[in-house]
Amino acid sequence: MKYPPKRNQRGISFLGLVVMVALGVSIFIVGAKVVPTVIEHQAILKAVEKAKTGNTVPEVRSIFDKAATIDDISSISGKDLDVSKNGDKVVVSFAYNKEIELFGPAYLLIKYAGHSK
Repeated sequence: MKYPPKRNQRGISFLGLVVMVALGVSIFIVGAKVVPTVIEHQAILKAVEKAKTGNTVPEVRSIFDKAATIDDISSISGKDLDVSKNGDKVVVSFAYNKEIELFGPAYLLIKYAGHSK
């Protein structure tokens, strides 16, 4: 009597499934904490583009502060902007750090920087 050839099992074990789910949940949680900071950074870039229309440093900072109030920007303010001139164009640049608490003593540090076009 001949037995059919033994087929190798395919798939993932229960322990492998638990590890994959835990990894997926961890990535989702970190992503959920990072996305708002990225959205705020995009709002800051938009506000900087509006602010570069000013002619003087106080005017540029005032325009940025007004836009920051509308877009609920709390990471930086007008006084944190570096305003300079490149030829006849106003260039507004900024840099700031954002700390995100992960768990216990572990934090994620994101360094954002940018300038007007």
